[in-house]
Amino acid sequence: MKELLTMVKELSFVRTGGSEEEKRAGELIMEEVGRAAREAGREDIRGEYMPFRIPDAKVAKCAVQAAGREIPCVPFLRSGNIDRECELVYLDSASEIDFAGIGSLEGKAVLLNGLGDEEVYKRLVEHKASAFLTLQGKYYLTGEAVSLYPRRLREHFTRNGAIPGFAIPSAEALRLIQEEVKKVHLTLEQEDTEPESRNITAVIPGTDLKEESIVLTAHYDSVPVGTGAWDNATGTVALLAIFRHFAAHPARRTLRFVWCGSEELGLLGSKAYVEQHEDLLEKIGFCFNFDMCGTALGANKICVTGEKELTTFMEQYCKLAGYSAVIGTGVHSSDSAPFCDKDIPALGLSRESSTAEIHTIHDLLPTLSEKAMEKNVAFAIRIIGDVGNAAVLPVKKGMSEDTRKELDKYFHREEKKADKKDDKKES
Repeated sequence: MKELLTMVKELSFVRTGGSEEEKRAGELIMEEVGRAAREAGREDIRGEYMPFRIPDAKVAKCAVQAAGREIPCVPFLRSGNIDRECELVYLDSASEIDFAGIGSLEGKAVLLNGLGDEEVYKRLVEHKASAFLTLQGKYYLTGEAVSLYPRRLREHFTRNGAIPGFAIPSAEALRLIQEEVKKVHLTLEQEDTEPESRNITAVIPGTDLKEESIVLTAHYDSVPVGTGAWDNATGTVALLAIFRHFAAHPARRTLRFVWCGSEELGLLGSKAYVEQHEDLLEKIGFCFNFDMCGTALGANKICVTGEKELTTFMEQYCKLAGYSAVIGTGVHSSDSAPFCDKDIPALGLSRESSTAEIHTIHDLLPTLSEKAMEKNVAFAIRIIGDVGNAAVLPVKKGMSEDTRKELDKYFHREEKKADKKDDKKES
């Protein structure tokens, strides 16, 4: 096998979900899967494409004009269309207090510090806002350094209604406020599309417990800026190295490898896998997910999603293995989450660093280390082998009550559950 960082370098190009570049990255993964199977003499193992459709949009026009100048901007995809002048309104935190007494926002564009909360978006809809603008980057960043790129308005927002949205550099937003600009002209023309993305899958049958399965995941797509070297060419390559090892040294249990497409668009690849393989879920007893590893500086991290005993198991296992790692519990915002939602316990193996950045133009190769990647891969192979060969899986399926609540929140189901409770009370 090539050196790990050589493979990371080959995959380090923009490869957004549903794009030709994502397709090319998938072909590189397929080539390596095929090569590993041949070198292991395993004619029974082969990679397969699993296509699925993703929600996207084709943008014809996107512009923000104010005070006689054109402001750099990108759209929120699938947020609707607009071509009008709007009064500009700034709301500090867009809290319930900020909205109190504000009245109708018809004909007004609301400038927000961010849009991470569905409650904020619901308030915009309820007050009939004509558009919204969010900030990106620090006030001192300009040009490419802002790392502006279009984001899709997720379904948990659009289920409340569509409001045309834009992202602009923080420096421009600051100028608008300091100059007390009253009006902005907004133009957004887009058409919803459904391009094809793909997962790459490969199965290594178990030796004698082949009816039991372990799933191993890593996403290979990237955001539209930077090269996605750390996030997640490293995880993709780590999973290829793990595949190569177990193709030659199979475990007792079946190992199901999934290189997921379109993770950056909302875990779309792993969600599609779970939806298309419901018949397998009962037999999958464990999930390992690889999302970012190999930084020269930083700390290993393990995200535990499952019952409390899984955390205890990992704490003791790391001591036995002599593997230094920060162990946290909760829902990992990565491709393990859809499996955890089906009561499959998971470990998210990664390596964090304050010296590197994801989702920006700075996600590049210099922060990575061959030695660090080798250590991450070696530990992963050891624990996957021990779990895959165990007489009995070390933890049972299921989620703790707190984790189940966190999953409901993560997948934006709290409101639906509350509605059902209210319906029962009324009846």
